[in-house]
Amino acid sequence: MPYPAFEQLSPNRDVSRPHERLGVVFHHTECSYAEALALMSDAAYQRSYHAIIREDGLRCTLVPDEAIAWHAGASVFQGRSRCNDFMLGLAFAGNTYRSPLTSDQIASALEWLAPRWRGYRWTLDQMTDHRSVAPGRKLDLNPAEWNRLQTALATHFQG
Repeated sequence: MPYPAFEQLSPNRDVSRPHERLGVVFHHTECSYAEALALMSDAAYQRSYHAIIREDGLRCTLVPDEAIAWHAGASVFQGRSRCNDFMLGLAFAGNTYRSPLTSDQIASALEWLAPRWRGYRWTLDQMTDHRSVAPGRKLDLNPAEWNRLQTALATHFQG
């Protein structure tokens, strides 16, 4: 059963340069889904994700894949800096240190990833979390939840 999805485009994006889409940086919002959507709609906030997933699996696209979302800030992945320029940003509503990811959030993420995984020919090595690309500056995702998500990715896409 597909999870419901809608689009609410954020002004916090860059369409002036091509976006490479070499993988995904996973985040949590720290705040509620509604609060995150409100923040992402505010041009003064200057942050965004490509999509956010609510606890029940509802997804909101904030930035199209072809545009650069402002999600990773000062970051490095596989020796390259500025992850925003080449990685999609997918966020889970909430704080993974306070509440674990729901099974609906994980299933919705897998559903969002599936066409991209095939289309961009991604591998597990191209998936990371914000904590890993901005060590010492960011703490999301909780390592236990990142491990759960990595296991789900491996089972679903390489099973």
